[in-house]
Amino acid sequence: QVQLVESGGGLVQAGGSLRVSCVASGSIFSINDMGWYRQAPGKQRELVATVSSGGRTDYADSVKDRFTISRDNGKNTVYLQMDRLKPEDTAVYYCYANLIPTTSKYNSSYNYWGQGAQVTVSS
Repeated sequence: QVQLVESGGGLVQAGGSLRVSCVASGSIFSINDMGWYRQAPGKQRELVATVSSGGRTDYADSVKDRFTISRDNGKNTVYLQMDRLKPEDTAVYYCYANLIPTTSKYNSSYNYWGQGAQVTVSS
């Protein structure tokens, strides 16, 4: 089995910083992309940032120059450093990993999700 477990998040004032982390564990053969989505109340889940296994990053326009995604391949961990936070960043943040489990036939990859971490930014 594969699990993604998130940590971090919390409550911060506007302009502050937070970091969320996500560790993938279990029967993992290899991990392709990792990243973060977020979902605010009453809104659809949206992509925040992604990082490839080679370190290539991509960001939503709304978080560019404020958020930084990184990963530690040796630890199967992805991080999201969030700076200059705004009230509109308030959401549940979900990590995901596109990975090949050891049980996969034909080396098929699948998306796995974390349980979500609440980030609340007060004005």
